[in-house]
Amino acid sequence: MNQRRDTFERIAAALDRLAPENPASPDWESAPAFVWDGSRAVAIKTLDALPLETLRGIDRQKAAFLENIRRLAQGAASHDTLLWGARGMGKSALVRTVIAHVQSETAGAPGLVQIHGGALASVPSLLRNLAQQSRAYLVYIDDLGFGPDQQREMLALRSLLDGGVVPRPAHIRLLVTSNRRTIVERGRSEEETLHERDARDDTLALADRFGLTLGFHPCDRATYLEIVKAYTDPVGIEINEEEALAWSVARGNRSGRTAHQFAIEIAGRAGKPMA
Repeated sequence: MNQRRDTFERIAAALDRLAPENPASPDWESAPAFVWDGSRAVAIKTLDALPLETLRGIDRQKAAFLENIRRLAQGAASHDTLLWGARGMGKSALVRTVIAHVQSETAGAPGLVQIHGGALASVPSLLRNLAQQSRAYLVYIDDLGFGPDQQREMLALRSLLDGGVVPRPAHIRLLVTSNRRTIVERGRSEEETLHERDARDDTLALADRFGLTLGFHPCDRATYLEIVKAYTDPVGIEINEEEALAWSVARGNRSGRTAHQFAIEIAGRAGKPMA
């Protein structure tokens, strides 16, 4: 009997050594941001953020989002936020920049927790974890888009925004960016069109649940050049406006991202660094 028990104990000890350790809960006060992969959070020690004044062409969106995050930092009522619209117009950059700016203003300011792709179903578990913390948090879903087979995920997010049976604490707000819009195509059968309309209605019902919704649109010629100069002026580089415009034409759009790419190109030619 003792020999059998010893054998079991050796097997149990071996299994303990082989089994991965349960990941320790992070120190939620230790970093400005985290990435949640569905089961654990990884701390991001430094946010990749621009100075607030560098973001041009989105003044209205910047002011509204900054005010909302300051409210959250101060413990006042604040909104869940949807940033939607044209690609490359600064939605993700605005998130990082405003969070970093408010964190520099206020001790213990909100932390940013980005949801890793495919981890949306685990958000309730994350919220239960964050609900136990005293710090405020923005749970961040970047570049959200739902395909025809992702109805369940969209309904789950709607439930989170509504609160469901278990209320979401006021110090945890949801933040979503998206390029997607739902459009009913012409020339489809009546049944297909009805399905398209249902999908559009579901998408609008989701968007309606955000208290703050900010649209981002392609910039005009003057705004594009202003954005380019916001990057190049601090490093002392003069631009050729026609060359800057030709760069945007070659890439098929005028956007903040295209302006930044052009600034990097001419800074590189001049042998100067560019953030």
